[in-house]
Amino acid sequence: MKKYLNLYKNAALGIGLVLGISILPSCKKGFLDVPEEGKQQSTVFWKTADDAAAGVNAIYGSLRSWENTAFPAIAIESTGSDDADKGSTASDASFFLDFDLFTIDPDQGNIGGFWNGQYRNINYANQVLDNVPAITMDENLKARYLAEAKFARAYSYFRLVRAFGGVPLRLHVPKDAQTDYNLPRAAVSEVYAQIEKDLTEAAAVLPPSYTTADIGRITKGAALTMHAKVAMYQKKWANVLSLTNTVMTMGYSLLPNYEKVFRVENENSVESIFEIQCALLPNNKDASNSQYSQVQGVRGVTGGGWGFNVPSANLAAAYETGDPRRDATIIFRGETTPSGDVIDPIGDNPMYNQKSYVPFNLFVSGFNEGAQQNVRVLRYSDVLLMNAEAANELNNSTQAISSLEEVRKRARQGNAAILPKVTTTDQAALRAAIYRERRVEFAMEFDRFFDVIRQGRGAEVFGPKGWKAGRNEVWPLPQTEIDLSGGVLTQNPGY
Repeated sequence: MKKYLNLYKNAALGIGLVLGISILPSCKKGFLDVPEEGKQQSTVFWKTADDAAAGVNAIYGSLRSWENTAFPAIAIESTGSDDADKGSTASDASFFLDFDLFTIDPDQGNIGGFWNGQYRNINYANQVLDNVPAITMDENLKARYLAEAKFARAYSYFRLVRAFGGVPLRLHVPKDAQTDYNLPRAAVSEVYAQIEKDLTEAAAVLPPSYTTADIGRITKGAALTMHAKVAMYQKKWANVLSLTNTVMTMGYSLLPNYEKVFRVENENSVESIFEIQCALLPNNKDASNSQYSQVQGVRGVTGGGWGFNVPSANLAAAYETGDPRRDATIIFRGETTPSGDVIDPIGDNPMYNQKSYVPFNLFVSGFNEGAQQNVRVLRYSDVLLMNAEAANELNNSTQAISSLEEVRKRARQGNAAILPKVTTTDQAALRAAIYRERRVEFAMEFDRFFDVIRQGRGAEVFGPKGWKAGRNEVWPLPQTEIDLSGGVLTQNPGY
């Protein structure tokens, strides 16, 4: 019988935190209702269908952890962009400025935090993939669980490869400390190939939707959309077009009101393709552990938050006149939100992230502010704009304009005087229009920095902040990982 150890092994040697899934079966309580990481009890495991369910549920619990949605993710995936500033008070968490100004060094703790968070997700997925096949249970459900784990592994490797470049490619739970732990960096192409393999296999099995109890689990649409995004980063435009064309036939659509997309009552909506599931569970504080909304919330008010990762003046100026997405993305000091919260006109920051905002009346004493706010990762508008970009790169301006217009039409909300239809068929001009649309549509959603890098515009857009070509396309690997690997892991150039 297999057992899991209720302990943390060293985070080094390219595996992140190797944490055994020693969770008592929890599937009867819902897949979000799992113990907080590090508090599970040791037990004989990987014997029953309930064990398989608990193992998969633990993946979902890990995705909403601090490393995945709070400071480490903000530092790596948001702060370096021109959309966001540090926020909060000038003296608090000043390390964010090193990310913002590209003066970061490999010893900064949030680099290691992000790295460990992704490898923890990968480890959870690998434990499912290594152990669930031997369990006697419903074969269709087993196949779905394995597909969910493959998507989660692919998602975390995608976050790693775009942040660091080539990383150790771990596809099984390590067993032999002499041979399995200390892996070198795989080539970027190898990492992307494995991501695509996992997503292809996941999409072949996952259902397009779920019944009520399982809404929010990973779907076929999520696997296909993530695959399209991975292909886009590799400029595989024919694949991007094919994959997004498929998703566009699957019943997704845009909610009529852009601001409402990000409210709690519209989580897992018809526009949602993949969200990190968070929850406020009155009887389980450990599982109500998301701090995504809390760390970005309006500072200085009950039910607000810490005030980090705030919209920049550069972002506020980037919207076309009258674009309602500006007010839907940015909470301005002194305004009254659509939910009726009055924001003090005097405070530390002139703006806050409205996409992470939870109305103050939903705050529950004793819980993290906004613990119930899901993190939107893939939305249908992303499918449309990826489709537009791919079509344009393949010289199909008609389809590109059509997909782009669908996004702009929703933002226009019937007001023909704003956001005029893009009509240019010039490839370069249309490309610029699509890039601009991606920025304002997905502002503060942790994509802007990597979009600019993949577009080859780092020096143009981020140069004034200190970005340097040949160095800042990627972040440094955690120095602790390199030191503990005995030199097997190598650092990115310039760090």
